[in-house]
Amino acid sequence: MNTGNSSASCPINRLSLDNALQQFKAAHPEILQQAHDNLFSGIAILITPGQMTLMRDVITAIEQVVALPAWQQQMLGEAYEQYTPANPGVFFGYDFHLNEAGAHLIEINTNAGGAFLGALFEQSQRDAALPGEALALDNLEQVFVDMFRHEWQLQRGMIPLRSIAIVDEAPQSQYFYPEFMLARQLFERAGISAFIADPAEFKADADGLYLGDTKIDLVYNRLTDFSLQRFPALLHAYRQNQVVLTPHPHAYTLYADKRNLAVLTDAERLRALGADETTIDTLQAGIPLTRLVEEADAEQWWKERKDWFFKPATGYGGKGSYRGDKLTQRVFGELVQGGYVAQRKAMPGEVLVSVAGAEAAAFKYDVRCYVYEGQVQLVIARLYQGQTTNFRTAGGGFALVRLAS
Repeated sequence: MNTGNSSASCPINRLSLDNALQQFKAAHPEILQQAHDNLFSGIAILITPGQMTLMRDVITAIEQVVALPAWQQQMLGEAYEQYTPANPGVFFGYDFHLNEAGAHLIEINTNAGGAFLGALFEQSQRDAALPGEALALDNLEQVFVDMFRHEWQLQRGMIPLRSIAIVDEAPQSQYFYPEFMLARQLFERAGISAFIADPAEFKADADGLYLGDTKIDLVYNRLTDFSLQRFPALLHAYRQNQVVLTPHPHAYTLYADKRNLAVLTDAERLRALGADETTIDTLQAGIPLTRLVEEADAEQWWKERKDWFFKPATGYGGKGSYRGDKLTQRVFGELVQGGYVAQRKAMPGEVLVSVAGAEAAAFKYDVRCYVYEGQVQLVIARLYQGQTTNFRTAGGGFALVRLAS
């Protein structure tokens, strides 16, 4: 129901979701722990066709700008003349806040987590009588497998893809380890040997990248050191084109470094790079103004802080991000030393959620579009309370998104 300023929502079929999770847990009883109790919310959020159109328009506009040679040369610098991978990278996440003023792109992620969990969630509700239209491609799991194979073929042609390593630091300790297991199962069902590994386990030999005695064809990269500087074996194999890495540092530099948002919201700089006026207008309307935070302007930033949201330029997952009205002078003094951007506030949507029969409470949400080669594969929301998404609050977590008719 829609109440006050809250968005419209509807309950999901919780029994169907629980059954899907129990089947997964039966095969891997150690996987879903108490910490994952708030992984999935019990609602679906209804968005309008107009909101979905706005999000698609912004995604298209960004893809057009990133394709400009001048953009690539400026962002990549010296790397522009060096090795450039032919594969674009899987699972770009375009994160939006939806409110009465429209759809506002908050950030772009090039190793966006949650897609495999979202596919499981969508599959569990396939026969549920939910209102609206599912915002997911048909046969989503096969779409994902085909995407990874396409990444491989862009680099290696028609040679069969035989092995994939899903890579993160201490993967079993990661909150999204269950998703790594879902991905491994999916790849193995498709006939591809799949492993979950820490990058420290790799060895770079003359003929390729090895995990033990197994030569790895493709690495599904979930690391948050986007430059790979701390992982020399993997970085060497990537630069020598000994392994297909997806997503990769080039994609991060072109799309996800938050300093890029300052360029994407600067009309004059976009014109200088060759963007057309329609694209510029779309970006100006769809991305909140973003600026680099510099110490020379500290006094002005402090005066205006309540209008801005401050983020580390190379951060992820909301770590080190601050609402300006919550900043202390101590923290402010640290962030103006450099490495931060400020984005004009675009308030997230809100939805009312009742947990265990209690009175409904307001939850914020953002909407993530999973995108590959400019195509939206899946749209899902993340519900939370507090400053950023956290998967800690009962009633929060991933929520389905439906297109209202």
